[in-house]
Amino acid sequence: MKKLKSFVLIAVAVLLIAFTGCSRNAEPEVNQPEDKTPEAGNTGENENYGVIINEENVVFIDSQGKETTIKKNPQRVVVLQNSILEIWDQAGGKVVGRVEESSDKIVENAMSAEVVGTVGTPSLEKILSLQPDLVILSGGYTAHREMIPSLQQNNIQVISLEIDFLEDYYRTVRLFTAITGREDLYESHINDIQKKVDELIEKAPSDRGYKVVIIFATAKGITVRDSNTMVGEMLKDLNTVNISDSEDSTVDTKIFSMEKIIQEDPDFIFVQTMGSDLEKVTERLKSDVLDNPAWASLTAVKEDRYIVLPKDLYLYKPNDKYPEAYEGLAKILYPDVYENK
Repeated sequence: MKKLKSFVLIAVAVLLIAFTGCSRNAEPEVNQPEDKTPEAGNTGENENYGVIINEENVVFIDSQGKETTIKKNPQRVVVLQNSILEIWDQAGGKVVGRVEESSDKIVENAMSAEVVGTVGTPSLEKILSLQPDLVILSGGYTAHREMIPSLQQNNIQVISLEIDFLEDYYRTVRLFTAITGREDLYESHINDIQKKVDELIEKAPSDRGYKVVIIFATAKGITVRDSNTMVGEMLKDLNTVNISDSEDSTVDTKIFSMEKIIQEDPDFIFVQTMGSDLEKVTERLKSDVLDNPAWASLTAVKEDRYIVLPKDLYLYKPNDKYPEAYEGLAKILYPDVYENK
């Protein structure tokens, strides 16, 4: 009995100690120290499309996958691609240097700037002679990538971009307007374009499943383009099926195959042409594609759904004309839906 009483007393003592400990640990929430860690909105930073905007600089990931910091309001800028130059101009940016213009992509406000070569072969010597504080280039060109170390060695800021898709365009506008300080242009520009594009996409029928092929023609050869391209993305957004798409990552989706085109018999054939010598491009297209006896048997050919796309909207980046580019394709695909747009 004494042993039982002793056990009960010990058990009660343990419970009292445990209760006291719990009550000390369970302090009211109001007594917890206030978290003084500032939120992003209180640090002077703003982030949109992966672009971090501070008071004096802008931080982003460039086309080489590197985090890059650019000082706001550069005074001497050189841009090495006309499609990028157009966005820079529309973001309120000025330039002292540019590459040779294309007749399909002329930026009037930049015509007085010094020409530093062609887009494929810009002159590093000419660029350096302009003493720029910022050079904006395309990471898709070997010549552009190769000059980055030399530019940086001369303490020149570099922005390397690849603008392939609509989201890339939005991100670039965000980046450029942040650098130029033109928030007004960003808000009006993006809101208007995004609204128009979204409306066009939402209107596209989802039950027709039109099959398409995109033929890319140059004087050197004929290839095709899948949905992982600028025009391919637009057509996919409009609910078409690209016959060049493949789930197999080892398959080269650019290889032109007349046999596959005949087998798939696409509802629409879209053609992109690249090159200044249109006659040679046409000759290549004729010899490799159009002269094939089986070509005339295709449904798209017989029903006049073979479309050569204009360069200004579908080879060069459409930029602020993205709504026009989407609408052009939408009217070809679904005239009954978009004809009164």
